[in-house]
Amino acid sequence: MEKNNKQMVFTDASMLITEACVKAGADVFIGYPITPSNRFYQYGTQRFPSFLAGPDEITVMQWMAGYSAAGKFPVSATAFPGLALMTEGLNMAYAMELPMLLILTQRLGPSTGSATTGAQGDLMFTYGAISGHYPIPVFSHSDFEDSWTMTYEAIKTAIKFRTPVILLTSKELVMTNKSFDLNKLKEIKPVEKFSTKVEEPYKPYKTGKEMVPPYIPLGDDKYQVRINASTHNDAGLIKKNDPESMANTKRLKEKFEKRIDEIAFYDFDNQDGADKLIVTYGISADAARDAVAELRDSGEKVALLIVKTMIPVPPKVMEIMDRFNSVIFVEENIGGIYKEIIYGKNAPAKVIAVNKIGSLISPSEIVKAVK
Repeated sequence: MEKNNKQMVFTDASMLITEACVKAGADVFIGYPITPSNRFYQYGTQRFPSFLAGPDEITVMQWMAGYSAAGKFPVSATAFPGLALMTEGLNMAYAMELPMLLILTQRLGPSTGSATTGAQGDLMFTYGAISGHYPIPVFSHSDFEDSWTMTYEAIKTAIKFRTPVILLTSKELVMTNKSFDLNKLKEIKPVEKFSTKVEEPYKPYKTGKEMVPPYIPLGDDKYQVRINASTHNDAGLIKKNDPESMANTKRLKEKFEKRIDEIAFYDFDNQDGADKLIVTYGISADAARDAVAELRDSGEKVALLIVKTMIPVPPKVMEIMDRFNSVIFVEENIGGIYKEIIYGKNAPAKVIAVNKIGSLISPSEIVKAVK
């Protein structure tokens, strides 16, 4: 008789993401409760080494920056109304290059919309969240296993690139309980927080070929650490229209784009002879997987691309799309946000959009579009 190695639990993605954060070495959860991110707040009180309840989202982001500057890795979770309030602080943390993780649970908008209805409507906001259109890494997970691995990759990216990172999720993914085998999850080890590579003489924003300054916390006994959200030079001093400062500002974009392959995550399920590609992410991936199985059973040749690195857009993702004669974008929003990020307002004739708001996209709706 085969030994049953399954370790079944009844859980949700909020719990798995929380546990992944703690395993990866996150130090503190700082939150303000907002639906549908409530469970992160609840689990955060129980699992993180430290927990802070902010009086509002603006304060939450300021506290996040303070903890990160002091050498602690902070995590928060919110929905669009909270993100709107956090955006100024998020820009500050981005310019200071402070590692942190912000979990964004999407819900139906605009404005407060419907707090208990899921959606995929916030991607375009994150695409332009940083003034000057600088890319902030945005990852997405499509199932429970992804919620574990992409949380780890998000934290690793935040520390490796010294940056805030957004993990994009949705109400159905984080508030739906399912039976799940914990043995499917890979081991996560704490991510090393501090840099050991410091080029003397030390300057807080001086970088080498990796284009990322050493991450040393405030109050260090050896080095004078200076962080600055205004345009600054390598020493962290405000110098407008200075060549060194301009180069430092351009680097905030280049450090991601020139190293994009290090953070390019996606699942590509190809099929020999397929000339049609379904592209999706997040909660819509389940319906897309079922649709692909149904289409293949009926003799239709089709491939599936589930994107996990949403921003910056990896060139490898574009290369996959370019191979196919027909590309079907499946996303739960009114205008096809990811499609527009990829192709702009004038998508080529080969592009088809499957969009919906107010409820999940069904496999049958995808099958109909493909056929």
